[in-house]
Amino acid sequence: MVNGRTVLERFPAGGPRGSWPAEEFAHARRMEGLPAEVVMDLDTDTFLVVVPGDAPR
Repeated sequence: MVNGRTVLERFPAGGPRGSWPAEEFAHARRMEGLPAEVVMDLDTDTFLVVVPGDAPR
């Protein structure tokens, strides 16, 4: 958990130009009904796809 949120997936920040894998993954989870969002972990230079800690998985 990160700040009361559950991390669903991690993506390196240095992805290919024009590719947004974290956003695409989060969008797919939102289409499934999860309130997924993308946040940046500056310490690890990683995008995290997270949901609130109380969200069903």
